[in-house]
Amino acid sequence: MSLIVAGRFTTFPAAEAAAHRLFANGFVEEDVTLFFVNPRGQHARYPLGGDEDVDPGARDTPKGAGKGVTIGAVAGAIVGAGLFAVFHAPLLVSAIAAGVGAYIGSLVGAMSHTHEASRHGHWSHHEERDSGVLLAVHVSPDTQMEAARVLRECGGSTIERATGRWQQGRWADFDPTRPPTPISELNEGRA
Repeated sequence: MSLIVAGRFTTFPAAEAAAHRLFANGFVEEDVTLFFVNPRGQHARYPLGGDEDVDPGARDTPKGAGKGVTIGAVAGAIVGAGLFAVFHAPLLVSAIAAGVGAYIGSLVGAMSHTHEASRHGHWSHHEERDSGVLLAVHVSPDTQMEAARVLRECGGSTIERATGRWQQGRWADFDPTRPPTPISELNEGRA
């Protein structure tokens, strides 16, 4: 694992200016990379986008669908029994009415739980890393504070220390959802 120091900038030109300052202080291009970190919840970690395998607003829909199937099947069976008793309809009509009631009930139940989840706001993202341009520097224990100082002086915010795989001039295993580990000596002065 490599030792990495990174700072967040609001624009690419500001991050590029900091990179040039790092080069002037003896860091080589293979040890400096910059990239954009998307806003919370928009990292496209799954094929349909987003950071979670389930839509947070639809997390409780299976419960609602289950309740809806039960209630709908009972209501459909009652309607079917009523049709059987009043119109002397075949028993098959009762079974079909129960099936239709179960289907409609599952849809209504699932949608009602989707509405509740979005109304109560259960799906907010709780990442601690803000979006912006991240300038990452592959450092040694001897050069980490120098890199952090340059990033801070150039306007970087949330200067962090991390360990990760540095391959072919970039931070190969960067995870935007993992909270940063700030270098407290440098971040206390900025709030």
